[in-house]
Amino acid sequence: MSQRILVDINVLMDVLVQRQPYYVASAAAWEAVASREVVGWVSANSITTLYYLLRKSSGHTTAMQGIRLVHKLFSIAPVDAALIEKALNSPVNDLEDAVQYESALLVNATTIVTRDEHHFRDTTIPIVSPEFFVANLNPKYNR
Repeated sequence: MSQRILVDINVLMDVLVQRQPYYVASAAAWEAVASREVVGWVSANSITTLYYLLRKSSGHTTAMQGIRLVHKLFSIAPVDAALIEKALNSPVNDLEDAVQYESALLVNATTIVTRDEHHFRDTTIPIVSPEFFVANLNPKYNR
């Protein structure tokens, strides 16, 4: 079975707006998904939040281009009432992060890649930064 990762919205934004100094590591994580070395997932709620953030900073057209790219590369984990109920009762205190965590559990993710590692306490899935993820994935990504 391929490694399955759920990518948090902050990592998506790093790439789409080329946010420094995070861009290089986050782009390498995306490259692992694009090359099919790992199966990449995002939660459905990340798509609409991502659109909102991108539209605010770059306009509708650029936001839609970013959403289409994410949709092309990543599988989308569904978010429904049952998942929200689990998130509301999650050990993760922040609701958005709890939805990410529950989405990861739903799709059997082996890792969550995020820059907000400290937000995910008492979880059963490893939570790693993009830098840690790419450093431990494949030596070709070590820069």
